[in-house]
Amino acid sequence: MTNRMERLQIMLDGQELKALDDWRFDKRMPSRASAVRELIRRGLAADGFENALSGQPSNTFGVLNSDGSDASSVQGRTKKV
Repeated sequence: MTNRMERLQIMLDGQELKALDDWRFDKRMPSRASAVRELIRRGLAADGFENALSGQPSNTFGVLNSDGSDASSVQGRTKKV
């Protein structure tokens, strides 16, 4: 078992939390924390990730778009090649 000494706190709205929980249950992850760690691991390992443009506010980086669709292609970010 890993001894985790750091806490990371994030705020999600209801739709984002539902998306996380739906993914977690679909993948049979044992907890929200383990699901978030797995998603971070996958994100860090991903090729062709997007970089934030200078000065973008935190609310630019949501899990979902306002219509509930995946926010992985949000405007205002540039794709790293």
